[in-house]
Amino acid sequence: MPPMRLLLRGLPVRSRKMSEAPGHDDRFAMLRCPETGLPVELRGRALATADGSHIYPINEAGIVLMGACSLPVDAARQQAHYDQLAPLYLENLGYPHTQEYSAYLDRALFEALEGCSLDTVAEICCGQADGLALLGDRIRTGVGVDISANMLAAAAGRPGMSRHLFVQGDATRLSIADSTFDTVLMLGGIHHVNDRDALFGEIARILKPGGCFVFREPVSDFWLWRAIRAVIYRISPHLDHETERPLLWRETAPPLERAGLRLERWRTYGFFGFCLLMNSDVLVFNRLFRFIPGIRAIARLATRIDDWTTRLPGLRRAGLSVIARARRP
Repeated sequence: MPPMRLLLRGLPVRSRKMSEAPGHDDRFAMLRCPETGLPVELRGRALATADGSHIYPINEAGIVLMGACSLPVDAARQQAHYDQLAPLYLENLGYPHTQEYSAYLDRALFEALEGCSLDTVAEICCGQADGLALLGDRIRTGVGVDISANMLAAAAGRPGMSRHLFVQGDATRLSIADSTFDTVLMLGGIHHVNDRDALFGEIARILKPGGCFVFREPVSDFWLWRAIRAVIYRISPHLDHETERPLLWRETAPPLERAGLRLERWRTYGFFGFCLLMNSDVLVFNRLFRFIPGIRAIARLATRIDDWTTRLPGLRRAGLSVIARARRP
């Protein structure tokens, strides 16, 4: 895997002084009550609106719990589902073949981030905050939002994450002030949200003018992957076909445009190598790959073959994952 300094070439670097976390009051000033849109203030171990009508506790991990009330049905179902599956998901990310293939996708993500300011960054549906962790000190102020308190606890416990703010909340009703962030990331979160119009509308709302929305998601424009996923999503106990829907170009570009976001980049990645190496949480036999001698080298070879395949004419939108960038004018 190339050194991190090469992967991040072209992205702005913050000095150590600028990387230090802002004060709690500064970070909490970015938040809003999800029910009313009113500002919140710190009161002991909770955030509250000025009139005290809405109070949101801060748990021992420092996570602001703003997603416990009035969740839409899909969001509540996802919360229960991923609170339960968090340990298996995190174990999957630790396998050597998953790490090697993820490094390839990370390099592609850095390419998509070129030209995007990293001064203030939000990662929506952040899970264990892989996006914030990858960008590290290049972010001055970071906020991670997820519906699962268990995933947020894993994020907050990672090295270097204490300077970021983590908030439990619904992606279709973000507890964030308007025009707050230079860049918004979503790495595998859009396909968990059925109401894409509401999601993209919220992302456009919290982006500053000229801000970037960069996402990496499963995509099913290729007929083979669409057919396989239609079966796997129904039979796997780790997937919920009623609330998980991989992206399609025709279902993604229009709601982005309706939200006022201009789609600038759309490229797909991953083919048979991705199918075999990146699904340890779903394909049980995949977990055995970690015992194969030289599995990291095999995974790196698979990324090169997949990259070549998805550059062929007629297969450029046939990958299993899309990395895209949209911008608020």
